[in-house]
Amino acid sequence: MGLSNVTVMRVWHKAGLQPHRLRRYMASSDPHFAAKAKDILGLYLHPPENAAVFCIDEKTAIQALDRTQPALPMRPQQPERQTVEYVRHGTVSLFAALEVHSGKVVGRCVPRHTSEEFVSFLNEAVAAHRRKAIHVILDNLAVHKAPVVQAWAKQHPKVTFHFTPTYASWLNQIEIWLGMITRDCIRRGVFLSVPDLAHKIMTYIRLYNRNARPFHWIYRNPKKRIRVSLSSVTQH
Repeated sequence: MGLSNVTVMRVWHKAGLQPHRLRRYMASSDPHFAAKAKDILGLYLHPPENAAVFCIDEKTAIQALDRTQPALPMRPQQPERQTVEYVRHGTVSLFAALEVHSGKVVGRCVPRHTSEEFVSFLNEAVAAHRRKAIHVILDNLAVHKAPVVQAWAKQHPKVTFHFTPTYASWLNQIEIWLGMITRDCIRRGVFLSVPDLAHKIMTYIRLYNRNARPFHWIYRNPKKRIRVSLSSVTQH
């Protein structure tokens, strides 16, 4: 058009255009999305009396990465720096269970992500609530529906599984916490071995639980200016 880049920039700013930005979305194809979402949100908002609600998921194949050179600390006008080269020491998988209305997390690091390990973790997660009705929110991973897990569920009639709709694992609040530990501990961490990685993950969980709070979800509809709280708790 024969215009300068500055003129184009001014036009974009005036029109509110940002062509360099990209947003992604995932539309669930589950025909029972509304019913499943209502069921899970109901557990967050109005859990059954004298019942415990857990959100459970796993973070698989976490790499124990050690940098080839020491990290350089943050300085004025300069961010922390890490060398791009690293040494792989192996991997570990993390099972995590969020107790919805206390905000506390139970975790276990395992060498392999299997249905047998998942059943063992289920026993650990619900151990303190065996006298209560227990509701467990899960996504549709094959491990969560394996025969050994189904057999475990039959042996524990007080436990009810609630599966998120297809392509809607974001309804599981443990996903929020997994994002937190990834940012706070794993992504920027330096791990000398697999045991070192597992130790630092469990240390993070212990420290997190000292001040754990339930998550407080807010849904905002910018078009209708609706603000709906998706939690029965007051903490953020």
